[in-house]
Amino acid sequence: MQKYWGFILALVLLASCKEDKPLKQEVVAVKADEIPVVVKQYGFNLDNFKVQQDTVKSGDSFGELMLQNKVDYPKIARVSEEFRDTFDVRKIMVGKPYWILKSKDSTERAQVFIYENDRINYTVVDLRDSVVAYKEKKEVKYVQREASGIIETSLSEAILDQGIDYNITNNLSEIYAWTIDFFRLQKGDKFKVIYKEKFINDSIYAGAEPIEAAYFEHNGKPFYAFNFEADSLKNLDDYFDESANNLRRTFLRAPVKFSRISSRYNLKRRIRYYGYRVRPHKGTDYAAPVGTPILATANGTVTESTRRGGNGRYVKIRHNGTYSTQYLHMKKQKVKRGDFVQQGDVIGWVGMTGNTGGPHVCYRFWKNGRQVDPFREELPAAEPLAEALRPKYTEFIAPIKDQLDCMGFPEKESQVDLLTLNQ
Repeated sequence: MQKYWGFILALVLLASCKEDKPLKQEVVAVKADEIPVVVKQYGFNLDNFKVQQDTVKSGDSFGELMLQNKVDYPKIARVSEEFRDTFDVRKIMVGKPYWILKSKDSTERAQVFIYENDRINYTVVDLRDSVVAYKEKKEVKYVQREASGIIETSLSEAILDQGIDYNITNNLSEIYAWTIDFFRLQKGDKFKVIYKEKFINDSIYAGAEPIEAAYFEHNGKPFYAFNFEADSLKNLDDYFDESANNLRRTFLRAPVKFSRISSRYNLKRRIRYYGYRVRPHKGTDYAAPVGTPILATANGTVTESTRRGGNGRYVKIRHNGTYSTQYLHMKKQKVKRGDFVQQGDVIGWVGMTGNTGGPHVCYRFWKNGRQVDPFREELPAAEPLAEALRPKYTEFIAPIKDQLDCMGFPEKESQVDLLTLNQ
């Protein structure tokens, strides 16, 4: 009987999460022949030009492209000298798309050069009359999306099964890095996310924005995360739980994204190759392909960037008077001694230098000059939310938490829940 009433209560709660929203429809009758079709891109009516569209090839340069399209050398020189801050002609990259809008007369001289910096940002060099260069953005539409999933094998597979942008996987792992061990997820763990997707011209997908809010259920325990601007002056935001606790620590959980731990910190490790003698392993090994970026796990100053013995190429960072970290077996370092790095900066790439049987980074963690296991340390939390902001935060997350709570999971799981309630 209790299970029956539980089922009824679940239906009532589900109904309370749904509001009937009237559909707003507008129907405007327009005769097709009354509106001239104007093909407009990048702010230009393309019908006014002869259009050449291509991508930068190896050996191409802005100067050569312009000379081929009958632009006078003085104009080319002016672009390269006077507009370097806007468009550095030395830095055009192979593979980047560009457009050349030419005159429609017999000269077919280039009038406008458009260079796509990325899918959203582009640079315009207007060569008509006096030379002008400026940066612009394509019109981007942001659409909020709700998504959820149930883990059967891995988080990444559950993300892809629901048609969610793969970058959400990394985003989730970073948000919950110190709350959930993503190397030990359980079958049946669940997640919900709210984020925005970007579309160019209403139809071309241009990626996902950072997660706005999330719910993760691990081993039956719920974990909430809400993105909130903790410092408006510095335009800094962070993720906090429903009680305003910061989910981040001063250190990242791992120096590489979505790698697996191939060997943990173990002072009693015995190795067959050495006759099963005790060979302490004072680091945590993260297996990853050669060339995978290695990240600084916290802010600090590089004290060593060199190559030595079995360590191979490595970097050591002093974070403060208590903590230091070291990253071994690099293919190549990106930083040098004395450099200041911030959490998440790339400091090198995974390799196989020194004594190693495969590509990985050996991450060593030092506390007061002694190597320790970071997973057993109670590391300091990141900057807490200011007391003055807590009332505002509580008000801010209330409707978002309701939205998360009202989201369901994929149909397969819903059917399992109903069967359980009816037993």
